[in-house]
Amino acid sequence: MDKYEIIIYWSEEDQAFIAETPELPGCMAHGDTYDAALANIKEAMKLWIKTAKEFKDPIPKPKGHRLVFA
Repeated sequence: MDKYEIIIYWSEEDQAFIAETPELPGCMAHGDTYDAALANIKEAMKLWIKTAKEFKDPIPKPKGHRLVFA
């Protein structure tokens, strides 16, 4: 699970740190601090993978490299 890329950024609109795991569609979390957002996204990733297993949905393999941003 720790091999998935996590992107954390500050959102002025939400006044919170937003964390996303692009390789797990829809897997996002937030927190008042960077560390809280990181802890929350790790929990969200566990739940995302657990749910995918329960429904026998495919679980993407970590790409193992940074995504390219335009």
